[in-house]
Amino acid sequence: MPAPKAKPENFLLNLICNVALPTLVLTKFSTDRWLGPVWGLVVALAFPVSYGLYDFAVRQKANTLSILGFVSVLLSGGMGLFQADGFWFAVKDAVLPTCIGLFVLFSMRTKSPLLREMIFNEQVVDVARVEAALAGRGQGAAFEALMKRASIWLALAFIISAPVNFALARYILRSPPGTPEFNAELGRMHLIVWPVIVVPSMIALMLIFWKLLNGLARLSGLTTDEIA
Repeated sequence: MPAPKAKPENFLLNLICNVALPTLVLTKFSTDRWLGPVWGLVVALAFPVSYGLYDFAVRQKANTLSILGFVSVLLSGGMGLFQADGFWFAVKDAVLPTCIGLFVLFSMRTKSPLLREMIFNEQVVDVARVEAALAGRGQGAAFEALMKRASIWLALAFIISAPVNFALARYILRSPPGTPEFNAELGRMHLIVWPVIVVPSMIALMLIFWKLLNGLARLSGLTTDEIA
């Protein structure tokens, strides 16, 4: 009996907890009139942390990227509470995508490459049917080469975003740490990062997935409907 598919993530709730509410708190409620800089930052960080724990409890599923995102939130909170300079926020925002890209490359040498775990699983494709079709056409080696190229593309997408993250943080975070102005800048950066970095990265990931799916259809002889 096949394993039940994992419950899909609530994308709207994701955006509200990880983008809308933290940005609102940082930009509007971190002044001395309301929460103040420290508690404003604490409350803003509570939303993405709580969402991450809630999502894991509901879906019973976590992956490397989710863990790195969780670490990023905790680092931002710790750096903010200890009033780290904006330069170190920029360093953090550049180091994390670089680490993800390097991890993708490193995982290619293991038995469970990250891209294979993300895409070639029962929740995304009909693994048994695809493997049988590839074996029947003698395309196993070609499939592995396709996965290797896609993994390199994925790693480059993350690594290239690192200097963009750094430059964006250095441009926006200019006020002294621990002030309402700094929190407001952090909120603006949190909001701007979506159209400037996250959306292009998602488009890149979708293109990689599309090329991988079409390559898989060509090698296996199956249609995309039969693969998914």
